[in-house]
Order: sequence, then structure tokens, then C-alpha cells
Amino acid sequence: MNKTFKIYAVIFIVVVIILALFEVNKTESTDWRKNFKTYQKSPFGLFVFNNEARDLFKNKITKSDQTPYDYYNQNKTKKPHNILIIEHEVDGESWNQVFEQVSNGSDAMLIVSDIPKEVSDSIGYYDSKISFEEENVLKLTDKKYRNDFIKLDKFPSGRGFTFIRPGTEVLGKTVEKNNTDQANFIKVNYGRGHFYVHCEPLFITNYYLLKKGNVKYAQDVFSYLDNRETVWFDESNSTESRFFLRFILSNPALKYAWWVLLGGLLLFIFFNAKRKQRIVPIIEPLKNTSVDFVKSIGNLYLQEGDFHDMMAKKAQYFLNKVRMDLLIDTQNLEEEFAKKLHLKTGKPLETIDEAIILIKKAQDPYAQVMKEDLARMNKLLDEII
Repeated sequence: MNKTFKIYAVIFIVVVIILALFEVNKTESTDWRKNFKTYQKSPFGLFVFNNEARDLFKNKITKSDQTPYDYYNQNKTKKPHNILIIEHEVDGESWNQVFEQVSNGSDAMLIVSDIPKEVSDSIGYYDSKISFEEENVLKLTDKKYRNDFIKLDKFPSGRGFTFIRPGTEVLGKTVEKNNTDQANFIKVNYGRGHFYVHCEPLFITNYYLLKKGNVKYAQDVFSYLDNRETVWFDESNSTESRFFLRFILSNPALKYAWWVLLGGLLLFIFFNAKRKQRIVPIIEPLKNTSVDFVKSIGNLYLQEGDFHDMMAKKAQYFLNKVRMDLLIDTQNLEEEFAKKLHLKTGKPLETIDEAIILIKKAQDPYAQVMKEDLARMNKLLDEII
């Protein structure tokens, strides 16, 4: 084990210890979100109701994670029964199936705070927020249930019915001190069956069912359904059964152990791969041989002794650069050309005049050129540009 690995191992252990200390001293926080999931033990989950539903419905309840559309397509000869929907989003085709079943004699209990307007229109009611109080009291209108009520003291939705179709039976109300009673639980006849709609689903959540005296209100609400088979459409049923890490992630201690395990595996993979990776070969960049080529050509000219040709090429290169960079016409190398070159380069006129003489000599094919002439012209032209 090398020194680097030991250092990282010590750092990892220190981080784990610090996280453990934070976890030990952490104050447990309560999740007050309204999730209405059967596997959630948070205040507004349905864990308690899910465990008690079988006794409440006398072992005649079936949970389905299918949509009503899929369920009834597979059970076309279904006899009249009860349908239970609790804060569950249902698509349009599934609502059509629910209406068809109710029309044929089934009863549907909808415990929902909000459903599509076209569905509530078909049933015969409008719902909205009727109360902004921090506490609501839910009561039933039947005299035999007058002593059974539930007090909502934590985040009531305040929803109720602002309109119900004539002939609709009001089964429950929201009662407040400073406001008139508002209907929140109704019974609507539809074909040969009935719709029971309750717009405050909080009364069956963990927080309220575990409070003394509240269970009786929930029992009263479900007592309106006939004692027969009940199908409960619950989307969270599939979430609970299919998510294999649900138990680990729902337990804080196991959750942190899971993340530490994953972190340790990642560190092991990282260091193990780093130790065993093959050596990357060093690839030398391609050398620029242009300078060497120029030197070779220059030496070749010097060896041949053709100074006149070298002067001519140097002069040609210089005049081309003057045309391209300084935008000076090089057709006539006279006084006007010398003045323009002097103004744009700032070089003395004497230097420019001497360079022009040597350039003309290089352009004359019959001129006698010495090695000193080539060296002098090369020096002057390099000084000018």
C-alpha cells in the first residue's frame, strides 16, 4: 500500500466519522407534505389507513395499481361493487369506465380535494376553497353520527362545495365559528348507483387517524358503502412493491450506510484503476524543418557562388513585401518611391537610396555582383523592413 493511498484512506475515514457525528446530533425533522402514499409513515401519508383497510371493509377490499380503464377491460363481467379513489389522478378514459360501472349499479367513493371540472360537472357539483381558517371541524349530518366529528388543526385544505345539483344529499359539513356551515361530503344518484364525494382527504391520514376519537368519524364515512366487494385504485401500491431500495432509503441509518458503501466502492475503483493503468507513451511532436531547409538552400547558393541570383531573389522578395504590407507601387524605383518608403518605414533616406541602388544592380542581368554586395543589400533590406 503506497503512501498516497494511505493518505486518502485516512481522509475518507475522517469524513465518515464527521458525518456519523452530524447524524448522531441531528434533530429529527417531520415531513408535513401531503403525499397520501400508502407506504409513507409521515403525518400525511396513508400507512395507518392502508393497514386497517382490510378490517374496515371486512376483508372485501382489493387494491389495484392498474388504471380503472385497464382493470375493467380485464374484468368485463364485474358485478356491482364499491369503487374507492383517494387523491389519485385518473385519466379521462378511466373516468368513463368509473361512470359506466356506477351507472350499472356500483357505488364510487371519491375522497379527493380536486378533480377535473368536466368530471365534477358530470357528477353534479363544483368545489373550491371555502375556508382560510387554520382549523376546521368536520361533522356528519346524520343524527346518529352527531357525536362523531374530527377537528383538523394541521394544514386543512379548506375545500368544500360551492354548488351541488338539486336533489343531492349532503352527508357532511365543515363547521367554523365565524362562518356558515359548508358541505364537504355528498351523495349523488347516478343511474342505478351512487357517487359519494368527500373533498377533505386529510381525515384518513396518519396524523388524524392516530388521534383519539378520530377513527370513529372515518368509520362513519365508509359505512355509507354497502357491505360488498370494494376495489381501491391506488397508484402508490405499485411504487411500494417495485422500488427495491424503498426500505433502505426510508431508514436514515441504512440510507447513510448505503451511501457510504457506494462512496467506498467508488474510491476503491478509482485508486485501483489508477494503480493498474498502463503507462502512456510519450509522443514527440513533429519537428519544424523549415528553418533547416532554408539554411540548406542558403549554403547551397554560397557553395555555388551565384551571388547575383541570390541578390535578385532577395530583391524580389523585398519588393513583394513592400507591395503587400506597405501598399507602395514598386514599378518605378525612383525618387517618389524612396520618399513613400521613407515616410512609411521611418528609415533614413540615405539608407533607402543605397538599398535602391543595390536592388537595381540585382535586377540588371549584366551587372557584376560581388559577395560584399549581397551581404550589404541583405543588411540594408532587413533594416528597412
